[in-house]
Amino acid sequence: MKNLFLIALTFLTIISCKKEKDCKDHGNNTAAVTSVNKITSFLFEDFESGTKGSYASADVVFSSGTWNLNDALLGNSASDAKSGLQSVRMRNSGSLTMKSDYPNGAGTVTVKHAKYGTDANGSWQLWYSTNAGSSYTQTGATITTSTTTLSTANFTINVSGNIRLEIRKSDAGTNRINFDDITINDFTASNPAPALTSISPTSANSGSGPLTLTVTGSNFINSSVINWNGSALSSIYISSTQLSATIPSANLTTAGSAAVTVFNPAPGGGTTSAQNFTINTVTSGIKRFLFDATKAETAGNADWVIDEDAGVPKKVPTPAQSGITATTSGTYWTGAISSWGVELVKKGNFVETLPSGTAITYGGTGVQDLSHYDVFVVDEPNTRFTSAEKTAILNFVNAGGGLFMISDHTISDRNNDGWDSPDIWNDLMTNNSVQNNPFGFSVSLTNFSQLSNNVLTSSSSNPILNGTQGTVTQLEFNNGANLTLSPAANANVQGLIWKSGVTQNNSNVMCASSIYGSGRVFIVTDSSPMDDGTGASGNTLFVSWTKYSHAKLFMNASLWLAKLQ
Repeated sequence: MKNLFLIALTFLTIISCKKEKDCKDHGNNTAAVTSVNKITSFLFEDFESGTKGSYASADVVFSSGTWNLNDALLGNSASDAKSGLQSVRMRNSGSLTMKSDYPNGAGTVTVKHAKYGTDANGSWQLWYSTNAGSSYTQTGATITTSTTTLSTANFTINVSGNIRLEIRKSDAGTNRINFDDITINDFTASNPAPALTSISPTSANSGSGPLTLTVTGSNFINSSVINWNGSALSSIYISSTQLSATIPSANLTTAGSAAVTVFNPAPGGGTTSAQNFTINTVTSGIKRFLFDATKAETAGNADWVIDEDAGVPKKVPTPAQSGITATTSGTYWTGAISSWGVELVKKGNFVETLPSGTAITYGGTGVQDLSHYDVFVVDEPNTRFTSAEKTAILNFVNAGGGLFMISDHTISDRNNDGWDSPDIWNDLMTNNSVQNNPFGFSVSLTNFSQLSNNVLTSSSSNPILNGTQGTVTQLEFNNGANLTLSPAANANVQGLIWKSGVTQNNSNVMCASSIYGSGRVFIVTDSSPMDDGTGASGNTLFVSWTKYSHAKLFMNASLWLAKLQ
């Protein structure tokens, strides 16, 4: 058979293309290419030399070798679409199969096809075998034949060594399809030059890690390697557009930057231009606050983030917090709780946002895993926590983290998903795999507004009500809920401020604290008191941060959660 292939090739290259457009039909491929193919020779079959007038299965010898025609014949009528004197006409679930191997592999394959006469549209598939026909693999998508004029279907296979083809009519209908002029272009592998367009994450804190780095680009192959300052990382091939690797902790010990590139080995291949990865300076002893933006905190008229750009909360607030001084205004950032974030930075702390689309994790390798932070702030979540996120939050607190919980009133579902913040917080505390009611309180499904000075009696030694940021005397709710305490579930739960005129017991509580494991929890059940009025354009916001004792209460609570008082 090899001699037949060589004879066919010699005939084609010396005499030129036998049929009209034959030389033009080795065109662009439509499938994704993982290697660059240099076409050096090809096998061509035009089905002109054989004879078969019935649909019964039979082998036919052509110029390229023997093919089996099953429920197919060689048609030469006026209704047969063909580029010469005849073509294969196939019906029902027919097939056209090479009976011998082509030894040069296949880079690309082209097949001409058309409807027979006035028949309905049909569909078919191209399959290939590398084990002498013992098994076949489909290549490309199912093709629909819809015209009576021959058109060319292009397939990218990129397989070396022996190969044979099979065309299968896949619609199983009585409609007929003509096939003609099959070309196999030899496979010659040369690795492509990779391109790198982005990396994620783009930064980490010095002393963190290990963490997973994902790079995005094009022309990645199984042997592609992510380089860190020219040194190879252990890389994982995900797809032709994505790779990942683990950055070891040793690479993140010193603040500065690193050049990330992707390398494809020879033959061909090459190295991409670099993307910059920043290693942030972290001052020893600094407390790190992470503000959540993954639970629709900006849905509806809400804007419970420290900063957003063009309406989108980003990981790092801008301008840089390094520019904050003792006189910096809360309008330095754009967000309804930006003043809170600015005040934390003024006290020597570090703040970041967990952006939408990021999972809440603890004990993982991500750059924003909760293990890298001291306090996690969630202001009026409007989307439920996943089971894994509930476990992460509770384990974070149990291991020593601080959790700042902010709820709103019942029926405050801002994104209309059927869940509002009281239900979401209660779901965290009662529907988790760690512990039922771990903090010793629940959010009551209520809605009230009032200014209360019913502060915990004998609170002079309480660090939240009488801390370094001042003494708390009042708290105003504008449509908030209340808490019910359960000391039997957690003896450390402590009411701090109650509704005006009520007895200080386990009901009608407006804010409370608790200790769980080695960590601390603070909850307030209205989102309006920390609103500073500086949110995104179009939201109706109010200045409450500076009123009454609000700033003192929330700053004292923040520092207490961070174990600074």
